[in-house]
Amino acid sequence: MAGSPRAAARARGRAIARRVALGLLGTLAVAVAGLASFPTGRYLLRAAWEEGRILARRRPIAAIVADSTVPAATRAKLRLVLDARRFAADSIGLRAGESFTLYSDIGRDTLVLVLSGARRDTLAPYTWWFPIVGRVPYKGFFAFDAARHAKADLLDAGLDAYLRPSPAFSTLGWFNDPLLNTTLREDAVDLANTVVHELTHNTFYASGQAAFNESFASFVGARGSAWLFRARGDSTAAAEADRRWGQEKRLAAFWTALGRSLDSAYAAHPADSTARVAARDSVYRAARAELATRIAPEVGAPPTWAARVQLDNASLLARLTYGRDLPVFDAVWEREGRDVRRTVRRVIELARGKRDPFAALRAALMNRR
Repeated sequence: MAGSPRAAARARGRAIARRVALGLLGTLAVAVAGLASFPTGRYLLRAAWEEGRILARRRPIAAIVADSTVPAATRAKLRLVLDARRFAADSIGLRAGESFTLYSDIGRDTLVLVLSGARRDTLAPYTWWFPIVGRVPYKGFFAFDAARHAKADLLDAGLDAYLRPSPAFSTLGWFNDPLLNTTLREDAVDLANTVVHELTHNTFYASGQAAFNESFASFVGARGSAWLFRARGDSTAAAEADRRWGQEKRLAAFWTALGRSLDSAYAAHPADSTARVAARDSVYRAARAELATRIAPEVGAPPTWAARVQLDNASLLARLTYGRDLPVFDAVWEREGRDVRRTVRRVIELARGKRDPFAALRAALMNRR
């Protein structure tokens, strides 16, 4: 009942939670204020302000689902989000906490632009330094003009630069991550995948292992969402989730092979940077032709996709972060009887504390541990 003391207490609790969250962000802002005259300090202040806006606009998803004035299609998607987070916790064993119980409309179609950079004469990423997390191979921008200027700076410095939108994020459980309107625009299959993917980050995140973290979350998001749809009796959506996972694996295999080809091309010219760049350009020309003639038909992409997809070291390294050694996760899944919950538990057990978690998984498969 909306007017009951319990309902009022819940409303006060939500208001207090908002103030506490904003207070924490305010503390962060004060801590960073001393750095405000430096680019990193200004960047962190903007990030704190944007996170505060997101948290301040949160509404309980359950209340929106119960609101008959909200369009039925929107309520159905939000109901799926609640089902996905519940399934992720109860069936897959992920740490859901309070993530994705709230909704926030940020008032625009794109949450953040993510920038990656890389050298052209070697397959090595450009990195940015931040307090606590150290160096990372990407930087997110809430200020889109700043993102475009930063991209131009990388290009002017002779680097490759890759700028793309991101509709979702995870604070790894530090905050009650809300569902954003940018994510709600996705179709049902991608929406369920996103929820499970982000909750995987809440459950396990290996420090300094970005490629493993993202690839593992990609696997759990795909296989977990397919399992969810089967449990709901939606065989069509389950089949579509499986199909998209197959496409993702096929593309990941192509990007991995492309990375190896580049490494070989660079190795052939160890002391001549100009020759290395020329060899790289030749590899990318061949890759674009292969995308058009073989890969695009295999993954159901239109011919125009192969012509416009960005091909350079920055975009390749970004793609490899999300799709490295995906078959190894499927191999563990097969070993665990195609049980996603058991697979998640086993992967975490094998990867925890390892310098090379991918190698740990491969070794376990070879040794039949």
